[in-house]
Amino acid sequence: MANRAVLLDRDGIIDEMVYYPDQGIVDSPFTAKQFVLTPGIGAALRTMKAAGYKLVLVSNQPGIAKKHMTMADFKKAQAKMRRLLAAEGVELDAEYYCFHHPQARVAAYRADCACRKPKPGMLLEAARDLGLDLRRSVMIGDGLYDVLAGRRAGCRTILVANLNGTLSAKMDELDAHPDFVARGVAEAADIVKKMPPETPPR
Repeated sequence: MANRAVLLDRDGIIDEMVYYPDQGIVDSPFTAKQFVLTPGIGAALRTMKAAGYKLVLVSNQPGIAKKHMTMADFKKAQAKMRRLLAAEGVELDAEYYCFHHPQARVAAYRADCACRKPKPGMLLEAARDLGLDLRRSVMIGDGLYDVLAGRRAGCRTILVANLNGTLSAKMDELDAHPDFVARGVAEAADIVKKMPPETPPR
């Protein structure tokens, strides 16, 4: 039988987003120093692993393309993530990143690629590499692009967010309704733990 996986967005799920007052934006951490795990993520990942799921990171990372960071900066943050997760007793089974952006300031990363969510390229690549049954797998993210990528790959989807009228309207606009909405990573892990191993076709 093919493997099941929890496919996880990174920023906002594994680690906390960062507020940049000079730009007035909330974005990914641009340095290793800014990289902080989301509270409770270690326990949540251990719960999902114990339920029989592989843990696979699938993350858009356009910061290099936008000149917010260098590849060296990214690799330092990546190494810190692995150290922090290891201290929590967690090791990811695989990591997939898309560094592209259609309006990239760095020409080498300027592309309308198949891997950037909401397209499902990273999820499909993970399925090929790891022998995943995507119909029995789950995509967890904090954005509607995560939901769309998961749905297009055939996964069940969990959106980690506080549901409100604006978000509900955006779901309708994009046709991006998740299977479940969780208020945090602990609740998402509890949903995954209770999922039956076999899910009927949509």
